[in-house]
Amino acid sequence: MTPADHPRSGSGDGRDGGDDVTSTVSRAFDVVASLALLTGGDQGASATDVARRLGRERSYVSRTLAALAEQRVIERDADRRYRISWAWYTAAEDLVDRRLRLEGLTVLDDLASTTGEAAFLGVLRGDTTVTIAESVPAASRMIGTWVGRAYPAFCSDAGQAVLWDADDDEVRAVFSSTRFGGAGPRAPRSVDDFVSRLHAARERGYAIVDEEAEAGLYSVAAPVWDFRGEVVAAVQVVGERAALRPRTDTIAAACGAAADTLSMRLGGGIR
Repeated sequence: MTPADHPRSGSGDGRDGGDDVTSTVSRAFDVVASLALLTGGDQGASATDVARRLGRERSYVSRTLAALAEQRVIERDADRRYRISWAWYTAAEDLVDRRLRLEGLTVLDDLASTTGEAAFLGVLRGDTTVTIAESVPAASRMIGTWVGRAYPAFCSDAGQAVLWDADDDEVRAVFSSTRFGGAGPRAPRSVDDFVSRLHAARERGYAIVDEEAEAGLYSVAAPVWDFRGEVVAAVQVVGERAALRPRTDTIAAACGAAADTLSMRLGGGIR
């Protein structure tokens, strides 16, 4: 689709309401992330250890640890030391997903304001990417919304970035049943073509999708990492090729900074 046809968010922008919900999710996420970083093997961490790492009141952290223990996300031993339970990966994925949606909107708003271009947050679902958050400047020609919609990952704006940490065999597994074709004029024609472009993007430090999704469409994307050291999403800036391509370096710097900011809020730091 052309930039003029690209959906733009209206009043239903998917922003979760409720300060209490946001606070609870953020607190739980921060505590789990800190506990994961503090513990390893049979080593546990006390509420004081976690509170010190977070720079928060012990009583505040202790209540959250107790609630997480009740949900069996974490375990507490006889010495009142905590460690991650076997079920923590499922809980962690849920927390990461919620944090992405909550924090991603703020990061995208800042990115759209800085660049004057539409900004999106995408995740990998099978061999497609799905937009989970977006911020589109009022002056943009884009209409409608992309949130919740899937697009083939081999040619999507976020495709290379969401597969940033995948090795070649993993990438080939993702696209094992994918039909390459029917995309933009510069789209990859095979999985090997995609892998080659992914290698080049890693060398560059960010992904460029130049008329791979649609003729006249150009985007820059960067990966988002979580506290497990895994890529969980991609931040991308999308717009008209004629307008964005001459600004690639500037857009890439802003996009990378936004991805780093979101990564740090997920406990992943800067990669």
